[in-house]
Amino acid sequence: MASSERSSKRQRELLNFVDGFIQGHGYGPSYREIMRALGYKSVSTVAVHVDGLIAKGYLLKRDNSARSLEVVTTHLDDAPVRKGPTPSQEKWMINAITSRFDSLDNMHSQEKLDELYVLIGALKILGLDGAHLAMKTRLVDYLKTQNIAK
Repeated sequence: MASSERSSKRQRELLNFVDGFIQGHGYGPSYREIMRALGYKSVSTVAVHVDGLIAKGYLLKRDNSARSLEVVTTHLDDAPVRKGPTPSQEKWMINAITSRFDSLDNMHSQEKLDELYVLIGALKILGLDGAHLAMKTRLVDYLKTQNIAK
């Protein structure tokens, strides 16, 4: 049996365990729980497999806490769902939009307004619906105060 087949079998096993654990407990397993359940010799082995599944888009890790794993799909043959931006990328995007709003307050220009439309639209496309709604509301309020038609 080739090592890639063993790897896929182990990845599937780990993915199914994480999925079942989350369904049973309502939160993700720790790396130690995965290690014990699957008979791995070390936590670092778990980390390698988890990182591989994250890189392929089958798992998400929301933050650096021990129980932040989320399953995207349990079907290794399915194309994984496109991942959204990382928290740092989301923060960068929000900061970029906020700075453009601040520069609009200092001096209104159509070019800066056009950039805001594009960036706020990008939030929607990236699946950042809460941020999109907040920034869209801010833009509409700005347009009303400036007496500019949408």
